[in-house]
Amino acid sequence: MLFIDNNLTNPYFNLATEEYLLKNFDEDVFMLWRNEPSIIVGKNQNTLSEINYEYVKENSISVVRRLTGGGAVFHDLGNLNFTFVSNDDTKSFTNFRKFTQPIIDVLKLLSVDAKFSGRNDLTIEDKKFSGNAQCNYKNKVMHHGTLLFTSSIKNISAALKVKPAKFEGKGVKSVASRVTNISEHLKSSLTILEFKDMIMNHVSQLNTDYKIYKFSEEDLSNIKELFDEKYNTWEWNFGSSPKYSLVKDIKYIGGNIEFYLDVKNGIIINLKICGDFFGKYNVSDIENLLIGIKHNEEIIISALSKIKIDDYFAGANIVDIINGLI
Repeated sequence: MLFIDNNLTNPYFNLATEEYLLKNFDEDVFMLWRNEPSIIVGKNQNTLSEINYEYVKENSISVVRRLTGGGAVFHDLGNLNFTFVSNDDTKSFTNFRKFTQPIIDVLKLLSVDAKFSGRNDLTIEDKKFSGNAQCNYKNKVMHHGTLLFTSSIKNISAALKVKPAKFEGKGVKSVASRVTNISEHLKSSLTILEFKDMIMNHVSQLNTDYKIYKFSEEDLSNIKELFDEKYNTWEWNFGSSPKYSLVKDIKYIGGNIEFYLDVKNGIIINLKICGDFFGKYNVSDIENLLIGIKHNEEIIISALSKIKIDDYFAGANIVDIINGLI
């Protein structure tokens, strides 16, 4: 087994690293890593329905889609992530206990009673501190999980709070649950890096044939290519969301506006605007202007900059309209 102590904290790069390891390495892999503040959404999720868009934007929180299913999670430097890539003809697919047991064992050494709960969580005193997910590729399975150690619980709650909009579609909705940090249950002080070392040491005892692996320049170049072409793109992180509909109602100084959107592959395919507002011109002009473009704030702003918003919605500005469309 190859052991990788990944000290990079760019979430786009780290998610690209996982895919690179899964698809290009023949040996089993174990990796520990952390991310700067970010939301990591599941492969099958509708990204916009999982995040508090305004909070994410204001706080410059990265949003990245991962290869595995399950719900959205918040990462920061107080959270430690672990990844296993295993060659076992996918016999371990959905066998979450196999990969989480080493974590439970380490916590027992610290006198913390952690338990496997539900389909993919680890808990302490019925509070969640770890969410886990898996995917398979050919004859391999990749398992990864979060370990909240000193994460900002306030930011977790705020970043994942869904906006007051109605989303309908095939995306998997995240389930809110009470969470806790491991550090709150320790009998003596321990840093996240010390905890990281404990896990690495324990897993090495379970796999005596392990080898420390450091990324080569070729590895980093290949990961950077995957970063550029996939993980750092709107198409993957937002455009890959399942087909969904958004219904939004906003009030502004000139009245009420209702927005009804259908989005497929990240593209607005249908749009209807209604309300009790006044305007010189027919809003069908705006509907036709936006149908066929990406459901992306910057792209929509660029399109709307070609018209005078007040001519269609008396008293409104572009921010009002964006609040109804995103």
